[in-house]
Amino acid sequence: MTTGTSGSPGVLDLPVGSTERLLALLDGRRLSPAQRRIGQFLIDHLGEVVFMSSVDLAERVGVSQPSVTRFAAALGFSGYPALRDALKGIVLGTVGDSPEEARRNEFQAAIAAEQANLEVLHRLVATPDRLIEAGRVLAECDPLVVLGLRLSLPVAQYFTYSAQRVHPDVRLISLAGSSASDALLQAHQAGASWIVAFLMPRYAEEALDVLDYARELGMKVALITDNPLVPFATAADIMLPAGVGSRLVFDSHAAPMVLASLLVQAIADAAPERAQARLEAYEALSEARDYYRS
Repeated sequence: MTTGTSGSPGVLDLPVGSTERLLALLDGRRLSPAQRRIGQFLIDHLGEVVFMSSVDLAERVGVSQPSVTRFAAALGFSGYPALRDALKGIVLGTVGDSPEEARRNEFQAAIAAEQANLEVLHRLVATPDRLIEAGRVLAECDPLVVLGLRLSLPVAQYFTYSAQRVHPDVRLISLAGSSASDALLQAHQAGASWIVAFLMPRYAEEALDVLDYARELGMKVALITDNPLVPFATAADIMLPAGVGSRLVFDSHAAPMVLASLLVQAIADAAPERAQARLEAYEALSEARDYYRS
């Protein structure tokens, strides 16, 4: 790292052509007055901006923090962190000559982040005892309750659909409020002792309410979330973390989806004869009903 001509820390010297590359990012964009102010600040202070958070930049320019986020989106980036990464590349002379290549590198970076999440998951299951134990207790729980609200719902739906093929009674709670309480009470009265909860960022407060009620009923919680240090981790009897990708407009859930599949496998392995019988029955039904095209 170098310092600017002023000699003050936190300011990078700019390579030849850096201003032109930045102007290329701004070229042709329909920007609001506030966004134009941000763009001009970038041009005047590029060597400093790469060290600033969105809050810092907003304060220096005199705009709101959401204005900075919208500015990044107007340039075609998923958010300010992605824009700042591209600006760092400009300052270090490592990005391509066009805005299109900068955004293409952003897509590659998003995939690389997911690969890192999968590598962490790979290390987690290198010692599979916790996953195996989760499969055992969930296989024994009948009925088995699954919780997934808002953006966590697609992962919960995938788990539920798959688990229903190897477990006799899997019930998904996908709505909050009184509907969730009714479903949870009914399942508990039918014998449910565990709830599998998928809670990914942003963590829905209403999902935490469902977990609180499950604990009131005496149920245990198998929690699948992105970070083992989340504040509500104390609600979990079994914690299975899987990181989410946060470099795009919406989080991506590659690792949680893989973990959901692993957990279904663990449930099947815990009761192999039952799982095999149910899978064969489903295959016979799908053939008789022509569910799929060959």
